[in-house]
Amino acid sequence: MLLLASHGTRNETASAAVAALVDAVTERIVSADPAALVASGFIDVQQPDVPACLAAVDPGASVVIVPLLMSAGYHVAFDLANAAAGAAPRNVLVAGALGPDIRLAHILAERLAASGLRHDDRVVLAAAGSSDANAVDDCLTAGRQLAEVLGREVTVGFIAAAEPGLAAAVATVRAESPGARVVVASYLLAPGTFAEQSREAGADVVSGTILVEGAEPPAALVDVVVDLYRGMLVDAPA
Repeated sequence: MLLLASHGTRNETASAAVAALVDAVTERIVSADPAALVASGFIDVQQPDVPACLAAVDPGASVVIVPLLMSAGYHVAFDLANAAAGAAPRNVLVAGALGPDIRLAHILAERLAASGLRHDDRVVLAAAGSSDANAVDDCLTAGRQLAEVLGREVTVGFIAAAEPGLAAAVATVRAESPGARVVVASYLLAPGTFAEQSREAGADVVSGTILVEGAEPPAALVDVVVDLYRGMLVDAPA
């Protein structure tokens, strides 16, 4: 069984965008294996939460949790890990976060292009941020991947819990390149509070998030989720 675990949100637009991703992943998995079971749950805010989803599964079942989170951090290392451990005797494995993944960098590049990115713009990747050093490293790697795809320097700024803060990162690159526009690449899964905060950081342009309101989830993002799931199956007993 595949359990897709998203953070949860009170933002209706974000909730709809994540639900569309869940539907797209489910369709992909079930089309390849009609017997496959796919469910979704939430780490916070919304219900059903992940422990409740696991409790509803047959005690002899194997479950792979794929976090619909951009980077590893407390939710993956503690919340989901603890939920998995508490679900015994079920065999529950937790996959890694969605990123860093070069495919996400290509999606971000598309979002930037749609926002009107110019050749002389400075780019700042806006990440949610975390107190977990591994999550911060993941975001820095995502910044390097985006720089590779764009063929230009990318600075990383964090919306919360890590340094440099997004507003500080925007101010720094603006001081380095007077007269150039500063464009923020939203390394965020869906619209919501962090996306709103990124628009208040002083940039000239802020790109759309990975999931865009009213648009189908990017096929490359669905690929990332499916690959995380299938990559864990080798460790999951039947």
